[in-house]
Amino acid sequence: MATEQIICLVIFIITYVSIIAFHRYKFIIAWGGVGCMLLFGILAPFKSLQYINWNILGIFWGSLVVAELFIYSRIPAYIAEIIIDRSKNLVWAIIWLSAFSGIISAFVENVATVLIVAPIAFEVSRKLKVSPVPFILGICLSSNLQGTATLVGDPPSMILASYTRMTFNDFFVYQGKPSLFFAVEFAAIISLVVLYYINRKHTEPIQRIMPEKIVSLFPGLLLLGLILALATASFFGGFMDYLGGLVCLIFGIIGIIWSYFTSKVKTFHAVKDMDWETLLFLAAIFVIVGSLTETETTTVLAHAVGRLTSGNLVVTYLILVTFSVFISAFVDNVPYFTAMAGIIPMLASSYGYPVYLLMFGTIIGTTVGGNITPIGASANIVGVGLLKKQGYDVGFSDFIKTGLPFTLFAVAAGALFIWVFWT
Repeated sequence: MATEQIICLVIFIITYVSIIAFHRYKFIIAWGGVGCMLLFGILAPFKSLQYINWNILGIFWGSLVVAELFIYSRIPAYIAEIIIDRSKNLVWAIIWLSAFSGIISAFVENVATVLIVAPIAFEVSRKLKVSPVPFILGICLSSNLQGTATLVGDPPSMILASYTRMTFNDFFVYQGKPSLFFAVEFAAIISLVVLYYINRKHTEPIQRIMPEKIVSLFPGLLLLGLILALATASFFGGFMDYLGGLVCLIFGIIGIIWSYFTSKVKTFHAVKDMDWETLLFLAAIFVIVGSLTETETTTVLAHAVGRLTSGNLVVTYLILVTFSVFISAFVDNVPYFTAMAGIIPMLASSYGYPVYLLMFGTIIGTTVGGNITPIGASANIVGVGLLKKQGYDVGFSDFIKTGLPFTLFAVAAGALFIWVFWT
């Protein structure tokens, strides 16, 4: 490796380890890493701006605004309460609420999904005098799994789209084959069976709860409009250059204007509660990983992975999926997957591997792997924190008892689905 590549890789590793150690300050650390890249001359200031994918940031910002308004509308809470009322017993309430959380999370950020559905779980458990832990764990795990199903569900999905130029529709069917959405849904079905088996003893009957009032239908219509607009825009050229971000920005601005002129949702809260930290973090990660590309460090790493697996496709696929699960169980998946998304195309090109097979397998391992531990995903951290406030202390081992089997079966199902259709 050249000196420039060594410096670049060292800065990336130090930044990554620091993010693990001080996760609360991740966006500050990430921009510190950017500063180091500029200081050592790895990237010029103007060049660093070119590596930021502004289209993806536009998609992220616009979809966040619409998602925040959707939360304030109380539509998802209303639907979730109806689902609870129609459940046969407690175990089915856990299953249906987890499934509903997964559906919401395909279009709304994972933490937001947990904050939407968790209060309903606490209300049901309080009335039945049972522990809310099975509910909250199911909600968190399903939310993390389903975020990968669509382009707007989770930052790693957006990163995948930025590297492969996949459109919104490509997450459903791509190159004539079932894409990530169906792999994730297959994994979701298997994982719900696992959840049912784990919670099969909870056969307590459900007591009826009164659904709360919907504040406004407009945010729900706005979300549906955004999904349809993204699906339509996918057919036009430039979706991953500017059009996807522009569509989301327009819908986000419409949402802000609507909230400003109505007393039902305060604009200040809708904008303030957005995940600004992840937005800034994502921008910094684009620059840092862009430095790896600029210095061709990703090429060196790709050849290292190839030598490790001896050019065997099966071994390479299994190692990428397994390693992604292990890494994501303990650390933030955004910088990891962004780095891998830069390495995998070069690895595939060098050894003649199907690039989408490796990309899809890696993203499933990365996003679902965070479900093993309570610190593997932001939604898990929030869910465990909410339980602690209610007097339920969920330890590391307690979480793993549910998270580990859920993850192993979900990853195995999703990875198998991808292997069958993409080899």
